[in-house]
Amino acid sequence: MKQRIAALFTGQGAQKIGMGKSFFEASEVAQELFKTADKTLGFKLSELCFKGPIEELTLTANAQPALLLTSFIAFKLSGIQPLAGAGHSLGEYSALVAAGSLKFEDAINLVHKRGRYMQEAVPAGTGKMIAVMGPEEVELQELINQVTNSRTGVIVEIANLNTPGQTVLSGNNSGIDDFLKLAGEKKIKVIPLNVSAPFHCSLMQSAADKLAIDLELTEFRDPEWVIYSNVTAQAVKTGVTARELLKKQVCGSVRWFESVRNMLQENNIEVTIEFGASDVLTKMQKRINDTVEKYVVSDMQQLQALI
Repeated sequence: MKQRIAALFTGQGAQKIGMGKSFFEASEVAQELFKTADKTLGFKLSELCFKGPIEELTLTANAQPALLLTSFIAFKLSGIQPLAGAGHSLGEYSALVAAGSLKFEDAINLVHKRGRYMQEAVPAGTGKMIAVMGPEEVELQELINQVTNSRTGVIVEIANLNTPGQTVLSGNNSGIDDFLKLAGEKKIKVIPLNVSAPFHCSLMQSAADKLAIDLELTEFRDPEWVIYSNVTAQAVKTGVTARELLKKQVCGSVRWFESVRNMLQENNIEVTIEFGASDVLTKMQKRINDTVEKYVVSDMQQLQALI
């Protein structure tokens, strides 16, 4: 295999029953990490991953540590030494663990709290997220301004810039409903997302404030290889910078396609490997840059194929 490798770490939404089980059955390292996660959290995350129910696994406070755990196990068992890495939202924590910036136990605790804070920030049923197909960021912001301009209480913000032409918006119900009407008038394709809260927007400020305290109390070392930040789409080389950008990430936009593009170009990447419970980032990457080799490691069979 070529050596100029970048690691991608899946974000929330990829959780599924059975995640990590094939690793657990085949590896003592995986068994120890599952055991450590259960002990750190004080509940059987392993049972949730293997047996569900899916409704409980999908709760933000459970899905986030479950995905970090599965991603880190997949990475650790691969033995890969990448030049750079990036993770989508929650996945940025997985990337920092893989790069040695965050201790595994600290990260599991952080993302469990992060998930709980995010869920508590907005009352259930009062916010929405939608995927918008077509308009680029500048045009999309102009449409958002039409909906929100001088209107108090209306919130619509860019949450994720996933690929050129695929952007996710977050906001309160009135704001998103108004945007949907405008999108309908302009024949713009919009897909409602089945999420529990409107993430990565200013409605998450209370979650960001709480998490900032926990982040400040957590040790961050300089990563062993560069991590590309969701907030800036730039390379992060110090633990201090990583911590500060994670504070901003809760309410900030996930500038994903810029992060991936910059990572590939600046490090002359030839191979990307997605570690997690799905291939969602690999599918996005095909629309960002389809010239590099792509691998996915979400179970033991894929790991063996990679090796």
